[in-house]
Amino acid sequence: MIEAIAKTLEQTFSFVTNGGVRVRFAPSPTGFFHIGSARTALFNYLFAQKNKGAFILRIEDTDTERSKPEFEEDIIESLKWLGIKYDEGPHRQSERKNVYRKYIEKLLKEGRAYYCFCTEEDLEAKKQEQMSRGEAPMYDGKCSKLSEKEVESIVEKGERSIIRFKISNKKVSFNDMVRGKIEFDTNLIGDVTIAKNLDTPLYNLAVVVDDYEMKITHVIRGEDLMPNTPKQILIQEALGFSRVEYAHLPLILGSDRSKLSKRHGSTSLREYKELGYLPETLINFLAFLGWNPGTEKEIFSFNALIKEFSMDKVQKSGAVFNIDRLDYINGFYIRHKSLDKLSELCIPYLIQSELITPILKSEKVPATFGGESISFDYIISDTEEKLDRDYLNKVIGAYQERLKKLSEINELVDYFFKEKLEYDGGLLVWKDMTKEEVSLSIDKAIKILSKINDWNKKNIEKALLDEANKIKDRGELLWPLRVALSGKKSSAGPFEIADILGKQKTINRLKQAKIKL
Repeated sequence: MIEAIAKTLEQTFSFVTNGGVRVRFAPSPTGFFHIGSARTALFNYLFAQKNKGAFILRIEDTDTERSKPEFEEDIIESLKWLGIKYDEGPHRQSERKNVYRKYIEKLLKEGRAYYCFCTEEDLEAKKQEQMSRGEAPMYDGKCSKLSEKEVESIVEKGERSIIRFKISNKKVSFNDMVRGKIEFDTNLIGDVTIAKNLDTPLYNLAVVVDDYEMKITHVIRGEDLMPNTPKQILIQEALGFSRVEYAHLPLILGSDRSKLSKRHGSTSLREYKELGYLPETLINFLAFLGWNPGTEKEIFSFNALIKEFSMDKVQKSGAVFNIDRLDYINGFYIRHKSLDKLSELCIPYLIQSELITPILKSEKVPATFGGESISFDYIISDTEEKLDRDYLNKVIGAYQERLKKLSEINELVDYFFKEKLEYDGGLLVWKDMTKEEVSLSIDKAIKILSKINDWNKKNIEKALLDEANKIKDRGELLWPLRVALSGKKSSAGPFEIADILGKQKTINRLKQAKIKL
């Protein structure tokens, strides 16, 4: 009890001392956390941080059929992974029914809302009739004309009903922080549904009440929600609430400039996380989806984004989701990771592909992608050798410069974790060489490498290049060598691979290659 009071006082003090800016991020837990929702959360967070305000998390879970605990958990974990910290919450609409009921009853009592008994069939028929005349489909207010006695009589019979809010016929205008002055003609809206019953509020009513009760000052959300704004402003006015400031962010578009959807690729944050995109990458990338600092600078830390962010630099036009740019930023952050940290981040992917296996006695293994690895107890699945930290660092380091996302690591480095490689022996052939010439080339490589006592990349490179430079085409020696060591058409350089594998494994693979010929 004391802790709860202390927290309330702390939040109140925060509101008073932070200049009054309070924003909220209000997702519905009806699916996995969408990349567009992540952008909305980020812009709200940056605005709050820039203005030393408060960022509130509100879970809009009034849709009881579609709202799931696992989706709410995904929202919270995703925000945590991104580093977006909320000052209050999560508040849940499902726990605030008594609050909404009070305001619904107020609107009914004052004649600003009314019970509607029209069936879905009635409404659909009316809609089709209006559309056939070229009119915008909207509710005609039929049930608003019922007397109080008629309403009571129908309610007593237990007939199905909803509660509608009366829309005043006038022009509603507001100043959008992104788009400037916007005006709506409410004659084109019609009376809106605000609740299924006294205990089940719907979006437009609940969001207005929540924003008022939580002292929200600025609503920053996607432009797809803009049609709701005039309805919410009218509900605010009917309840005597002060108006909040609005900012509607541009839509995120696919490469074909249509609204981003599944057909453009992954859309949930967890999918990008599992593909091996880093949180700092997504923060940097999402910030530029609709915002631009006005400089040539492309890479920003979180603190730099907070310092530079302002709503007047948010664009009006749609923001194209450019996967190539996402890969570029991720590659940048991967290259700047320490090898120890990058190796830890790659471990879940190596486990998933069964290249390495956690030692069962250890419980400290990364359970999810993007998790922290505390222990280092793994074996190479194919050979059952204990995985050495230095060995793994060297393997990952060989591809750090070319890695775009962590999920690529399995296919790139699998040959470092296998006893025998599977590949077509014809791949060993360089240009027009015969099999006999390739075999002699491999023998030559074995002879050269066998004589190296101090095994390291520098000595390996010198010994092989001394011989290769005597040949008109160096590929005749180096191509079969690299294929024999990696089993791939494209891989890291042969000197680096040999250094990592060690002398004995390198020579063994060359001998295996002769058999494949």
